[in-house]
Amino acid sequence: MSQQRTGIVREVHDEPHIEGRRITVQWVHERVEECGLSPRTVADRHDLDVADVYRALTYYHDHPAEMREVERQREQAFADHEHLTTDPEDVRE
Repeated sequence: MSQQRTGIVREVHDEPHIEGRRITVQWVHERVEECGLSPRTVADRHDLDVADVYRALTYYHDHPAEMREVERQREQAFADHEHLTTDPEDVRE
């Protein structure tokens, strides 16, 4: 587990993520608050300091409008590229 203090930045993605990592605030929120994983579990599985997980969750809740916009952009990207995915019925047996 990392013992280095990090912040939330927008260096790699078009959305907030943990500094020096490609782990987004939205992803951390999904794992902890939607999937029910503990912050410690998320930290241990991804070599993060548990404080980084809490920073990401704090950022998520401190910036609700920004996070809604991130989710809207993700949904739009999925919709825009849905035609590029294959339907399971098209997969060879």
